[in-house]
Amino acid sequence: MSTTESETRAATAAVRLDYVTSDRLESQPDSWWHGVLGVVGFARPPATPIQVPSTSTMTPPLAADAELYEVWRLPEPGMRVVHGSTQRGRVHYRGSEDVLFGCLSFDEESDVSEDAPDAATDAGQVLLRAAEAAYDEIFAVLDATQHRHLIRIWNYVPAINAVAAGEERYRLFNSARQAAFRKSGRATMGSVPAACALGSPAGSPICIYFLAARRPPRVIENPRQTSAYHYPPKFGRHSPTFSRACISSDSPQANLFISGTASLVGHETVHSGDVAAQTRETLANINALLGEANRAAGAARYSLETLKLKVYVRHASDLGAIQAVLSRELRGASAVFLQADICREDLLVEIEAVGECRG
Repeated sequence: MSTTESETRAATAAVRLDYVTSDRLESQPDSWWHGVLGVVGFARPPATPIQVPSTSTMTPPLAADAELYEVWRLPEPGMRVVHGSTQRGRVHYRGSEDVLFGCLSFDEESDVSEDAPDAATDAGQVLLRAAEAAYDEIFAVLDATQHRHLIRIWNYVPAINAVAAGEERYRLFNSARQAAFRKSGRATMGSVPAACALGSPAGSPICIYFLAARRPPRVIENPRQTSAYHYPPKFGRHSPTFSRACISSDSPQANLFISGTASLVGHETVHSGDVAAQTRETLANINALLGEANRAAGAARYSLETLKLKVYVRHASDLGAIQAVLSRELRGASAVFLQADICREDLLVEIEAVGECRG
């Protein structure tokens, strides 16, 4: 393959992210939908005119974002698309030769009872078994389609801070996720995807969606923070399996994916109880990741004002204080606001971001 062909093929790993209203979603022509990889609703699943993977995070929008949907699509709609679902019909996926979007949503209790009706019904074991099985199924899809490398994965776990069998549900989820990574032969530190884990209302289904590729991403860590996979045991028996950020490929057009980022320095929460200070600290961490990403890319490709942000707010009453900080700091970056529980009870806000290189 020539250098030009190689560069062109690498560039196809880039994807586009749009936040669109329900009216705009419904008015798109068929040609636009042919390039769509997946659609994510926040309060409810979207309606799509063709068979496109879709799910809902059950994290309700705040302020003016009530009618928005998250759309992932290819930059060139005419690219050849692969699509399908697993034998159980839980993971639905769609992608190009190089990049794949997939999603699944399921009730953890009914899922486990179907697989092992005679298994123990301990609440902690139910979540462990359900989450590990979900990741097992995702990894089976990635192996089958040869998009083996997870780039970015989103996890929404109902009642994430609640305690089950003496353990916080988020920590149980981390144990299940790490077990699935190990079982599949994947690394649990270093070369791991960008990710987030948020809490949806109790009784909601577990929702997971992801982007994967045939080539590994370039992993980015934050010099201001301990890597999540090196957290000390006080945060759980098994550390979270994710990187702070990653660049999707070596292409100049590659996406930057910044994981769910919060007010942490080292491995500790800072500014407990002060949502404005937590928001400022979160932006400091995002700026640090931008610096590391541009250093890794060898050029100033990504900047705060060109990011697309998704802001998770624990308490809706804090929205105004968070928006006040962001309006002073963002300098034009777009943001969507959702209500969700954060993975630590003392965290009031979490921000994730996607950067699309403009040249």
